[in-house]
Amino acid sequence: MGHQACQPTEGATVDGVSTLVEALRQRLPADRLIIDPDVTATYAHDEAEWAPHVPPAAVVRARSAEDVQQVVLICLDAGVPVVTRGAGTGLSGGANAVDGCVVVSLEAMDAILRIDELERCAVVQPGVVNDHLRAAAAEKGLWYPPDPASSPWSTIGAMSPPMPAACVA
Repeated sequence: MGHQACQPTEGATVDGVSTLVEALRQRLPADRLIIDPDVTATYAHDEAEWAPHVPPAAVVRARSAEDVQQVVLICLDAGVPVVTRGAGTGLSGGANAVDGCVVVSLEAMDAILRIDELERCAVVQPGVVNDHLRAAAAEKGLWYPPDPASSPWSTIGAMSPPMPAACVA
């Protein structure tokens, strides 16, 4: 449902995808961009395989906020939807690719930037694994309460509010 508003008005064309891929190649390090269909297909959906999904036009394995910014600017200019994903452990289809989109994988953005003991707040990148944040908080005498069954491999990106901080008790 939520993806429909983000879909382009026209399906992706071969020329459009070629132009998009070239723009991504020019602005991103070579190791970030994936266009191999066998690999991009593995990024087409989260664990909600029942939810609608299609192979993305490309996948970008972002390593920095600047990588994400470049992808968003290129896709905005081209009218191409962007779908972000962490580890792909969600059960809602929220990370499922839509027609002609670029999937931005945030798994490599996995730094715990700081844990403020006084404010009881952690500033992390979206690819931080939930159990890693829990362990880092525990080292400071704090507790990070979310405990999904997938916490040993799921990332905080899909669990956090739209701000780069997680509350710890």
